[in-house]
Amino acid sequence: MGLSTHILDTSIGCPAANISLALSKFDDGTWREIGRDQTDADGRCKTLLGEVPLEAATYKINFATAEYYSAQKLTGLYPWIEITFAVADPAQHYHIPLLLTANGYTTYRGS
Repeated sequence: MGLSTHILDTSIGCPAANISLALSKFDDGTWREIGRDQTDADGRCKTLLGEVPLEAATYKINFATAEYYSAQKLTGLYPWIEITFAVADPAQHYHIPLLLTANGYTTYRGS
């Protein structure tokens, strides 16, 4: 059904815009990048999969946070964040939110 993400910078209470994202799929023992995009002004990305169908598999999203914090003249502890997740039922929508600050982050399965 699909994949989306939403990033909120909880240190300022705002969406995290223009963060570069890379989506990879674990295939035959190796990671293969299958999509790239970035968050919009609302911190959302709904097009990371592009035209690639979501399959039952293990995926990871790489969030390029160093560039985001550099643009804000801050130094973050995590130069990137990778969230690995398993898709059990590709008929469902998978929403992978990220709440971040310069020194920590939280994720969960959203709706």
